[in-house]
Amino acid sequence: MKFSDAVTLQGKHASLVPLTMAHHDGLCEAVRDGELWKLWYTSVPSPEAMSKEIERRLNLQKLGSMNPFCILDAKGEPIGMTTYMNIDQENRRLEIGSTWYRQSVQRTAINTECKLMLLRYAFVDLACIAVEFRTHFFNHQSRKGIERLGAKLDGVLRSHQINRHPDAKDSLRDTCVYSILAGEFPAVDAHLSFQLHSSNL
Repeated sequence: MKFSDAVTLQGKHASLVPLTMAHHDGLCEAVRDGELWKLWYTSVPSPEAMSKEIERRLNLQKLGSMNPFCILDAKGEPIGMTTYMNIDQENRRLEIGSTWYRQSVQRTAINTECKLMLLRYAFVDLACIAVEFRTHFFNHQSRKGIERLGAKLDGVLRSHQINRHPDAKDSLRDTCVYSILAGEFPAVDAHLSFQLHSSNL
């Protein structure tokens, strides 16, 4: 089994299905909720760039370095995108990233459930040794979300990338690198499962 092989992950609140160009219009509608492409500290495609971004992700899948998903809500409507990326099958590692959700579903049970499904598949079915998460130092919402999953900060890659967003004026990005190890996953699984069943979500 290749880590980049298309797979569908089904949950109660959402499902993760293989990304295709057929999701284009629904994703364009989703990204307009909150005008997410205007956030300078993250990279979210604009409606005009959605087709190119879907094509980019699918091309990386063909190369074996990415497994892209479209996130669907309980009604089957596209609400965002996520991926397994920077796949290193030889060393049984991958990163969960390039994720965005329409604003109206952010900070809901959907994100927790999707991350749990991705982690379970990575650790149980793919037998990963470690799963990484990376985000901009100033993306505090993303950092808090990753930390709530139970991931631990491995370190900060300083001046890691040039931030090419028009509002960032080619500033340098410091990247926070987090990870969950295989031995830590049972506790993370129990923690996220409890969150999903708690009244707080």
